[in-house]
Amino acid sequence: MSNETENPLGPPPWLNAPPVDGYPYEDTHDLRSGPDLHPSLLGLLPFVGLWRGRGQGGFPEEDDYNFAQEIRISHDGRSFLRYESRAWLLDDESKPLGQALVESGFWRPVLVDGRPGDEMEATMIRPDGVAELYLGKAATTRLEMAADAVAYTPSGLHVTGGHRLFGIVEGALLYAHEIAVDNSGLKPHMSARLLRIGG
Repeated sequence: MSNETENPLGPPPWLNAPPVDGYPYEDTHDLRSGPDLHPSLLGLLPFVGLWRGRGQGGFPEEDDYNFAQEIRISHDGRSFLRYESRAWLLDDESKPLGQALVESGFWRPVLVDGRPGDEMEATMIRPDGVAELYLGKAATTRLEMAADAVAYTPSGLHVTGGHRLFGIVEGALLYAHEIAVDNSGLKPHMSARLLRIGG
């Protein structure tokens, strides 16, 4: 009697295959090294880099708070940018007070007949159970996006809307982020000014 869990095709070919080397493709936030920037991303070139600075947060917290933040916007030669953000709370003397929001996502231009226009699509995900899909427009040093769809886990923050505005102003990355929770409507969530420290 054969075992019902046996695979009639035999073991999968990867089961006894030799080990592989580490991931061979470079991801970089420095336009002077690594792979060439994909031509479709030239309109987003000013945003590529490693940025660090400080800002203020608010809603949905009851009280405003100060934070520091590091954002890395990088590429690996393909037609999208990787967005990584980590923030930490600051006390009144600008000393670290604790970890805060972490976010990851991807930005990509919409191609029309194989060429990038000014329309953008982005996905953003947070560890508090929130995933957002954004649509927006990029124009030289300005990127504005509104949430087209938001999902949250049963225990996640009930985010129902979002709006993000990014801009390069005098060499710094400025942004404002608004969110809606349940039926609140959009309210200021986080805003910051970050200086380029790499790239």
